[in-house]
Amino acid sequence: MTASDIPKCPHCDTAMDKWCPPDESTWTSAFQWVCFNDECGYFVRGWNHMKASQNVGASYRHRMDPATGSTGPLPCWSSAAHKDKVIKE
Repeated sequence: MTASDIPKCPHCDTAMDKWCPPDESTWTSAFQWVCFNDECGYFVRGWNHMKASQNVGASYRHRMDPATGSTGPLPCWSSAAHKDKVIKE
């Protein structure tokens, strides 16, 4: 895989990481692309949005399914959440 094959987050232009979803996930792909940049505006703004709209201490990261190209939020309860499932190659 080359650097040009790795998608960039549309919110911060950072290269996204391969992330292994939990076994009980309904995603059919073996992995998802996720932005783990803690300074990404999408992640940073998510804390205030979730507190104001849902009254919870959570945020979300930008996620993309490589099989379908669909994107959406990956809920996070801390900046460390999900980082243990990043696939290192």
